[in-house]
Amino acid sequence: MTPSSNAPLVKEVKTAYSKWLKEQGPAFTSFYWQLGYGAFSVGMSQKETLLHYIDTQGEHHKTRTFQDDYRAFLKKYGIEYDERYVWD
Repeated sequence: MTPSSNAPLVKEVKTAYSKWLKEQGPAFTSFYWQLGYGAFSVGMSQKETLLHYIDTQGEHHKTRTFQDDYRAFLKKYGIEYDERYVWD
């Protein structure tokens, strides 16, 4: 994965969200973002599938990690990556 022209926008979103989240209470004071990011689009034809995934991800991630899901997604769409740069 390589940096893109979206990097400044992602940095701005991460900064704003971090500030907001940390204002929500002491449980969030140690929150931090990893350095990298992935951005993907979803077509309207996949809206219901996406909403179902969001609604059930707590249960889903009891048996499959986010990292496993992310690797599978990258593989499915033929996106080359280097493990050294995907996780902090």
